Amino acid sequence: MPPDLSLHHAILAEATRAFIVFSHPLCVVAMLAAILAIVGMLQRVRFSAPLFRFVPALVFYYFLPTVVSMAGLLPRESPVYGWVKTYILAASLCLLTLALDLRAIIRLGRTALAVFAASCLSIMIGGPISLAIWKSSLPPDAWKAMAWLAGSWIGGAANAVALTSSFHVSDEAAAPLIVVDVIIAYAWMAVLLILAARHKRVDRWLRADPAKVASLETRVTRETPSRDASRRWAWFTVITVFGLIVAIASAAAASAWVRSSPGRMLVGFLDVAAWRVILATTLGVLLSLTPARELESRGASRVGMAMLYLLVACIGAGADLSTLRHAGGYLALGATWMLIHIVILFAVGRLLKAPFFFLAVSSQSNIGGPVSAPIVAAAFNPALAPVGVLLAIAGYVVGTYLGLLCIHLCRLV
Repeated sequence: MPPDLSLHHAILAEATRAFIVFSHPLCVVAMLAAILAIVGMLQRVRFSAPLFRFVPALVFYYFLPTVVSMAGLLPRESPVYGWVKTYILAASLCLLTLALDLRAIIRLGRTALAVFAASCLSIMIGGPISLAIWKSSLPPDAWKAMAWLAGSWIGGAANAVALTSSFHVSDEAAAPLIVVDVIIAYAWMAVLLILAARHKRVDRWLRADPAKVASLETRVTRETPSRDASRRWAWFTVITVFGLIVAIASAAAASAWVRSSPGRMLVGFLDVAAWRVILATTLGVLLSLTPARELESRGASRVGMAMLYLLVACIGAGADLSTLRHAGGYLALGATWMLIHIVILFAVGRLLKAPFFFLAVSSQSNIGGPVSAPIVAAAFNPALAPVGVLLAIAGYVVGTYLGLLCIHLCRLV
């Protein structure tokens, strides 16, 4: 019996209609928002909340859209993803750096700032050294994919997204690096928490003066500004619009700069995407010195984090889990990179006779960011949690600049 062609055509037409519906930008936004909302609610439900103590929410924000995309309910490519990576990324960077308080960071003291600088620089130079060791077992364009770790480990996830966008790293290429980031970063955080409980022994080895931390406790609790955010929806709207205005201005200025004579000379080193990221970060730093910084007390960083989660979800939706076959080589690279960071950090700490608290919080403010740095700081003393917040925000600021330099060094390797 000949096949029923009309039935085949009907099935094909229905599948086409379904694909068009799921690919519509409004449907894509709705699906991504639903995923973010579900993960957010699971963090507050009693039976699932303990899971997030071991697996960070960022992992779910990335891999759930990947699974949904593989199931055909989200498209692998959509104009939504490009728009989010262009404008929401810049808005997120600005809002996250808006909380910068330079005076409070300076008052942490020379030892704290020196250790923090050593932490940043150790990661910056550790990347190209690790690549030189392991490049034979990695893909030829591994230096570009390393942009995720360079951004994440110097600043945070926002910097990681910014750098992968600047170097046009595909979502598939970034996937194994995200796995490596989670495994190694949280293993190191666990080590820091264990050592925090034995910090007196570590301080003796470092020949550190514990009085430096004691005096810091008094200073920080008095000087660190409150970051409690208002929950009013009016401020949520104002902050979102403010961030998007900065993002649009950054995009327009970046395009104009690259079209100018000096800008054209730098194309190939820094293109429009990279300049957009640099300008958004720089504007956030400059605005932190103005009354606009008051938006932080209204929830600017919370809005920035929400935008960041949307960014990560868009990257996850366009990823392909088959690329995880490269994770083994990247895992060796990441472990070597982390080892270089640890060796340099402890060498500088011993040289400066810095308390282990400064080493732990400086490291975690880079490797972990503003979510986990306060946790490590609080493991020493709950009153010191704001130090983790301050240094993590500083990491957001320098992460973009040092990350760009790190990846250009990797390209030379």
